[in-house]
Amino acid sequence: MDLHRLATGALRGLDPEDAHNLAIRALKLGLGPVARADDPILACELAGLKLPNPIGLAPGFDKNAEVFGPMLRAGFGFAECGTVTPLPQVGNPRPRLFRLAEDRAVINRMGFNNAGLEAFAARLAKRGSGVVGANLGANKDSEDRLADYTSGLRRLWGMASYFTINISSPNTPGLRALQTRAALDELLGRLMNTAQSLPSGVAAPMFLKVAPDLEDAEVEAIAEVVAGHGLAGVIVANTTLARPGLKSAHRGETGGLSGAPLMAPSTQVLRRFHSLTNGRFLLIGAGGIGSGADAYAKIRAGAQAVQLYSALAYEGPGLVVRIKRDLAALLRADGFRSVQEAVGAE
Repeated sequence: MDLHRLATGALRGLDPEDAHNLAIRALKLGLGPVARADDPILACELAGLKLPNPIGLAPGFDKNAEVFGPMLRAGFGFAECGTVTPLPQVGNPRPRLFRLAEDRAVINRMGFNNAGLEAFAARLAKRGSGVVGANLGANKDSEDRLADYTSGLRRLWGMASYFTINISSPNTPGLRALQTRAALDELLGRLMNTAQSLPSGVAAPMFLKVAPDLEDAEVEAIAEVVAGHGLAGVIVANTTLARPGLKSAHRGETGGLSGAPLMAPSTQVLRRFHSLTNGRFLLIGAGGIGSGADAYAKIRAGAQAVQLYSALAYEGPGLVVRIKRDLAALLRADGFRSVQEAVGAE
């Protein structure tokens, strides 16, 4: 067992939020792992962004754009920071983060706690190489939530490699209502109009992040709106409000569930989106990934890239190296010469 896995085990003895904050501090001090160069079979492209591998760091880990550099050095192919809101906010009262060890899961009701757009922008402006995305959200007490998203896009334009529009967190009251056809059409229209008014020559694709708790008709409506506005793609999926057969004592906590129990339902929604894309937009798979086999299953279901976070709470940052190794082996075993060849090849 390496030192980083030992450290992760020690952190599991602490309150989950305290452990996370300590991990961020350690990464800022340069105590994270440094991965070797990636296997060439993992190199891929996402909406014009060249990635050394398709394994991304999901938002929530690096809310304030503090450690995207160390996480890229640890082996992630890309990192997504946030969720960031225009104004700083403290989020919901603690405790608000719970480990469900028996289920290899996490429940959170953080409530978009972050230091705000200006602090986020100051750090992101200093980024070097590597693909770093910005996950945009709305303040809980905002009078115009749609304007919060356009403010984030405008402020971070030219700094982030791509943008994710997060309308699917269950921890901001009323936010998921933006997934309805009319509300989503208005939001994406305003965002695309804002993007067209900003300096050209900047490659900044936009993705929409959706919930896993969607009916087929909702998936179809979202796919039509996303394609109609020309977004780069959809990230499937955020945390779930469902509680599928959990064992942990914390299973009754309110908030969004992530981790292993989300793998099957989020992949099913991903598969449904893939059946509707017809090449009109891309998909990123998230939810429940904890192994190379999980990442491979998302890719075979239609994802061009994947993201993970919750599994790091149990395995530590070295997990990404093991996922990449196993994914490369699975691709070769099935005769694929690249990640792209395997996308949707169920």
